[in-house]
Formats: sequence, C-alpha cells, structure tokens
Amino acid sequence: MLKQYSFDKTAVQTFADNTPLAMKTENLQVFYGANHAMHDANLEFPKNQITALIGASGSGKSTYLRSLNRMNDGIATVTGKIWYHQVDINEPTVNIYEIRRHIGMVFQRPNPFAKSIRENIIYALRANGLKNKAELEERVEKSLRGAALWDEVKDSLDKSALSLSGGQQQRLCIARSIAMEPDVLLLDEPCSALDPISTVKVEETLLELQKKYTIIIVTHNMQQAARVSSQCAFFHLGHVMEYTSTGTMFSNPQIPVTQDYIAGSFG
Repeated sequence: MLKQYSFDKTAVQTFADNTPLAMKTENLQVFYGANHAMHDANLEFPKNQITALIGASGSGKSTYLRSLNRMNDGIATVTGKIWYHQVDINEPTVNIYEIRRHIGMVFQRPNPFAKSIRENIIYALRANGLKNKAELEERVEKSLRGAALWDEVKDSLDKSALSLSGGQQQRLCIARSIAMEPDVLLLDEPCSALDPISTVKVEETLLELQKKYTIIIVTHNMQQAARVSSQCAFFHLGHVMEYTSTGTMFSNPQIPVTQDYIAGSFG
C-alpha cells in the first residue's frame, strides 16, 4: 500500500555553509540489469539555488537526475536513500505521484500536450482536484509569468501549444511544471534543442525561478553551467568525481579527470 506523506517543510537539514537543504542522496546506486550505471552518489542540494550536473555523455548524470523523482521506476533498480524533508522517498511504499507534485521535471525536448496553451497548464491541476475556474485562471497566469511567457501568449491562450516556437514550448513546459507549485525543479538538458536566443531566455527564466524553487539541471554546455549555477557536480563513468562551487569547479578543479574535462580534453 502506498503511503500518503505530509512533508514537514520546517524539517530541513543544512548545506556546508548552513544554507537549508532541499534534497540529498546517500549511497545512491542505479543498475540497468547487470550494468552498474551509478555508484555511491552522495550529493546535497541547497535550497533556492541552481546546481548543475556536468559530464560526458554516458557519465550517469541524467540517470541520477531521473532518480530524484523516481522516473527510473520500472526501468532501473535504484538503491540508497533520497532524502526530501527528512523522508526517504526511495522507499517503495512512498506514493510516486505525490513525490512528483513536489519535485517537478522538464525534459530535454519540449513536450507540450497537443492541447491549447491554457489546457497545458490546467490539465494536471484539474487531475489533482483543483476545479475552481477563477483559481485555475489565476494559476495559468502565475505560472506563465513565472516562466517569462505570459506577455508573449496572454492573448492566445486558446491556441494550440504546438504552434509555439521551440523555446516558447520549453518555457511552457516549465510553466506547466511550476503550476503544480513544486519545491524542486529538475531539468534534463532543457536547452539542447534550442537556438541561442531561446537558450538565453530559458536561462534568464531559471535565474529568476531560483528565488522560489530549488533547481537541479543537467547540461553538456559548460558555459551554461557557469552562467546559471551556484554549485556544480562532475560525473564520470557513473561516479560523482567532484562537487563544489561552480567558481571553484571551473577555476580550480581538484583532480586530473575533472581538469581534462573542463579543459575540453575529452567528452
């Protein structure tokens, strides 16, 4: 039977500089059959900051990210602990749908529903029991403003979301996620399919959103990691090799493999 948790938002641990923690993992392991894809991942994520996960393709960063809101369920075996407000959400009895209300996710390619812009926002809200029309409309505007999209679409909310540009679609997907009012927002290469101008708009959106949300982003783009994140974790062959402030990661990496990756010698 799945447990319904009421997460105690006052129960928080602290990061190294006493910043409250949003999440942390202890000895997280991920197996795809016999393939040990993620080894002993111990990471802490400070609240209301952006953490970037970097590394070459196949290094385990997306595998790790997808574990944080149980997106690997049914695909991989995940062991270890994933702490969110002092609840280990990797316990099999925890309701994954409730977890995903608190820990939202935006994927690599924009994936709006084949519905209107408005319906993209309110579909999940209705499914979760919100029926009041005025409140739904308020949530539509609030989330679109949060994703820096409101001014561009406020006069065309009934148009198909598929008519938007790629960058607008990605910001709509961000709006759709924050409409559920999560604490944590996971983003897996959210700009990889976007042009440079759209990428800038998404990055500006993320920098504004960190005032209200904790953001964890996977990116291959080291310049993007340097621009938006406060902390940076370097993944290599399924291991977290270094985790430090972004400034330190890019100016003074501590081990040779990180130095080589930052210098562009591989990956």
